[in-house]
Amino acid sequence: MYWRDHSPPHFHANYAEDEVVIDIRTLEILRGKMSRRALALVLEWAQEHRTELMEDWELCQHKQSPKRISPLP
Repeated sequence: MYWRDHSPPHFHANYAEDEVVIDIRTLEILRGKMSRRALALVLEWAQEHRTELMEDWELCQHKQSPKRISPLP
């Protein structure tokens, strides 16, 4: 996430040379591409941490540092 980023609430996920931008509310890919396997892991993680992602989005909108979110085990 980036401070003062545009709506809708979203996050960026990178894997190798691939990047996707994902809407936090719907988990829809807004742009980009990623391998099916990597994307499945990103979406699983995002589903588990959606509330934390929204909290971090709000922090970033107020120019505050986001909190760390645990990775998949």
